Amino acid sequence: MMLRLSRQTTPTGAVLGASAGAASGMVHLGLGNFHRAHAAVYTAQALATEPGDWGIHGFANRSHDVVDAMREQDGRYGVLELSESGRRAAVVDVHRGLGVLADEPDAFVAAVAAPATRILTMTVSEIGYCRSPRHGRLDVDRDDVRADLADPARPRSTIGLIARGVAVRAASGAPMTVLSCDNLQSNGHVTRAVLTEYLHASSAGEDVLAFVRDHVTFPNSMVDRIVPSTTDGTIAAVGDLLGVEDRCPVPAEEFTMWVLEDDFAAGRPAWDRAGAITSDEVEAYELVKLRLLNGSHSLIAYLGILDGHGTIADAWAQPFVRDAVRACITHEYLPTISLPKGFDVDAYVDSLSHRWANAALGHRTSQVGTDGSVKLLQRVPEPALIALRDGRTPHLLALTVASWIVSVAPPPGVDPGPYAGEIREPARDRLAEVTRGASGPREHAMAVLRGGFLPDDLVAHDAFTDRVADLVDVIARSGIRAAAREAVEAADDRRVS
Repeated sequence: MMLRLSRQTTPTGAVLGASAGAASGMVHLGLGNFHRAHAAVYTAQALATEPGDWGIHGFANRSHDVVDAMREQDGRYGVLELSESGRRAAVVDVHRGLGVLADEPDAFVAAVAAPATRILTMTVSEIGYCRSPRHGRLDVDRDDVRADLADPARPRSTIGLIARGVAVRAASGAPMTVLSCDNLQSNGHVTRAVLTEYLHASSAGEDVLAFVRDHVTFPNSMVDRIVPSTTDGTIAAVGDLLGVEDRCPVPAEEFTMWVLEDDFAAGRPAWDRAGAITSDEVEAYELVKLRLLNGSHSLIAYLGILDGHGTIADAWAQPFVRDAVRACITHEYLPTISLPKGFDVDAYVDSLSHRWANAALGHRTSQVGTDGSVKLLQRVPEPALIALRDGRTPHLLALTVASWIVSVAPPPGVDPGPYAGEIREPARDRLAEVTRGASGPREHAMAVLRGGFLPDDLVAHDAFTDRVADLVDVIARSGIRAAAREAVEAADDRRVS
C-alpha cells in the first residue's frame, strides 16, 4: 500500500523550495488549482533562493476537500507538469496555515489584520470582485453586497471580508499590499477601486480610508499558466512519479509567467529570483494575455463545445477553430494592443498554438467556458468598442459572444451538445428569465444582449448586437462551423454597414 504524502514521506529532493521554517507573512484567498500551481510555486522557489517569513496562510472560499487533504499532508501537495516531451512532478511546501472562508470568516479577517501579514494575494476569479457588468463599478444590487453594506461588521462577500480585515488592521497602521492574481485588466487598479467604493458605501471612517490611501498598495500583475482540473489520472501519475499517495495534486503545463509592478508596501518574497518579471509595463503584458490567450481561449472553448469536443486540444485540432482564432487575433485583438517594449508577438502567438495543442493537459473546454458571463467582460467589450469606434465590425468578437449564448442559454430547439451542460455559469437562471418568451434565435439573442450581461455602451452599437444576433441565428439554423466560416469571411470586409 502506498504511503500518504506528508513531511515524513516526501521523497528526498522532490520538494520545491526550502520553506520549512518560514512563518506566515502572506494570506491567500482562493486555494484552487491555479494558485497552487502558480504563485505558491513562485513563492516556494523564491524561498529556496532567499529565505524569509513568507509562508502562506491559505483560505479556500467554500471547498473543504483541498483544505482537508492538505491538512492531512502537512500542507504539502504535488504539481504535475505535463508537456509534449513528458511529465514530471515535485512537491510544494509553502502553506503554513489553512482555512475555509465560509466557515471561518473571523479567522480570515484576523489574518488580514495581523501586523505580521504583509501581503494579501487573491485568486477569486472575475466574479469575486463584485463588479456590475453594466458599468464595472461595485455592484450594490448583489444580495451579498447589499447585506454587507447594511452590516459591514459581519460580511460575506469577498470584497466585504477584505474590507473588514483592512478596517481592523487600520488601527495598527501596519502597511500591507493587496495583490490580485486574477485575469482582470489593471487588476491592481480594479481591486483598489472596488475596495474603496465599498468602504465609502459602508460608511467606513476617515481613518480607514486614509489608511488604505496611504499605507496599502495594489500593484498590477499579469499571471499566465494553463492549469486544468485534477483528475484520477493526475493522482495516479503523481503516485507513479513520487511513490506516495497525494489526494490533492495539481496538473499544469510547463509554461509559466508572472509579471508584477514592484510596488510592495512591506516587502515581498524574492519572486524575481524565481523567474517572475518586475516591470512598469504590466498593463501592456496584461492586454496581451487577456486578449490573445484568454480571449482566444474562450472562443476555442465555445466553438469546441458546440462542435462536440471535450478538450481544448481536440477543439484546436479543428481547422475551422484555428481559422477563427487566428482571424480574431489578427483583425480584432492585435490592433487594440500596444505591445511591451521588445515583445516578440509572432513568437508568442506561435507558443500559444503549441500550448493549446498540448493534449497531455486534458484541459476541458467546459472548464475554460465556465463563468463566461463574467470572464467575457474582460475579453470582449473594450476591443469590440475600439473596432466599432474605428468604423469596423468585430465579427469574431461577435462570434465569441454568440457561441457563449448558444452554449449556456441555447434558443429553444437548439442542442448545444454533450459538453455544454458541464459549464458552470452563474448567470444561467438570469439568462433563462430574460429569454423566456423569445420567438426565435435572433430575438433570443437580443433578449440576452439587452438583459444587462454586457456593458451599456457596447450594447448601444446596433452593428454589434445585430451581428451577434445574426450569428446566433446561423448557429441555430446551420451549425457552428457555418457561423464561424461566415464570421471569418466577413472579417476581410470590416466596414460597419
